[in-house]
Amino acid sequence: MQRPAAAILREETRVRYLKIIAIFKIAKGVLLLMFGVSALFLNNKLAWMDAISDWVDDEALLAHGKIAHFVLARLQEVLAGGTLHAAGVLALFYAAVLLTEGIGVYMQQRWAEFVMIFATAALIPLEVRHLFHRPTVGAVVLLLANCFIVWFLYRVLRREPVRPAEPRPEVAVEV
Repeated sequence: MQRPAAAILREETRVRYLKIIAIFKIAKGVLLLMFGVSALFLNNKLAWMDAISDWVDDEALLAHGKIAHFVLARLQEVLAGGTLHAAGVLALFYAAVLLTEGIGVYMQQRWAEFVMIFATAALIPLEVRHLFHRPTVGAVVLLLANCFIVWFLYRVLRREPVRPAEPRPEVAVEV
């Protein structure tokens, strides 16, 4: 006799939660895609850096001279040093992973559930470290959401083992 399935794992509820998780992952992927594209392919960085420099020279220099120059110098180092380019490439890669996970889980593909478990669980230690050093409400919510995703997908994958394909009956053909 089997234990009754938890309410969260019933077919209609399970599919609803999987779709919500998939949409969450797709939304994160789209945001990272937008960041990656803007970091790599927007060519007007120099124009807005010049605008900020002019503003600092004209307006902010009087009240916050040292602080404004420090922030502007750090921003120029990031842009000139390639840090923004590396962040853009990393964002595009992770956006591809998130979109693949999200679309696969939305289409209820078992392989996507495995990918999502491993990709999400692999980043939980980094989120805990971030939460330890810079605790914010957003970081707590994101950590709890990702822990729920890993737990829920683990339970979903345990729900029914993969059954081997049934052998096809052999058809004898006489010539």
